[in-house]
Amino acid sequence: MNKNTLNKLKLYEESLKEWQQKFNLVSNSSLDHSWERHFEDSIQLFSLIPSSSKTLFDFGSGAGFPGMVLAVMAQEALPNLKVNLVESIKKKTLYLKHVSEILNVSVNIINDRIENIPAQKSDVITSRALSSLSELLNYSEKFLHKNTICIFPKGKKHMEEIADAQKKWKFDFQIHKSVSSDEGAILVLTNIRRK
Repeated sequence: MNKNTLNKLKLYEESLKEWQQKFNLVSNSSLDHSWERHFEDSIQLFSLIPSSSKTLFDFGSGAGFPGMVLAVMAQEALPNLKVNLVESIKKKTLYLKHVSEILNVSVNIINDRIENIPAQKSDVITSRALSSLSELLNYSEKFLHKNTICIFPKGKKHMEEIADAQKKWKFDFQIHKSVSSDEGAILVLTNIRRK
């Protein structure tokens, strides 16, 4: 990561702490360790995005993790990647708009529920702490094409979530160890189709 990108992410972290006083964007308990808990947790996904990717959808973006962080990193490293942040809570989309302005990052912010968005194909789908893997695949279905890659950070029950999702879905998967959590994992799913 270059210095310019790192400076932008540090500015983002400052804004999170400032806005958290007005809006409940992340859990208060995570704020003291926000760099490790939110930023590093999001940064580690970037290397898993194929360099040929043109579109990314981040479901339930919240305060922008991981989607906004990935958009900031993509500015220098993957300038052709169009990042779409999907967040149904208005105050959180106001914050995302603020971050995109102060960091001068081009993102498409969608203030709506995932199920209301018209079907469109995406190269990459990310989501963090939104719902179970099985539910995430339901949300993802109308965004999938044959080469879509889904990148989902998960907690210690990730193997149970995989087993549950496999009842209705077929997919190939890789498990990457999380750098920000001893129990966490990053699931990378490809060749996803309903059984």
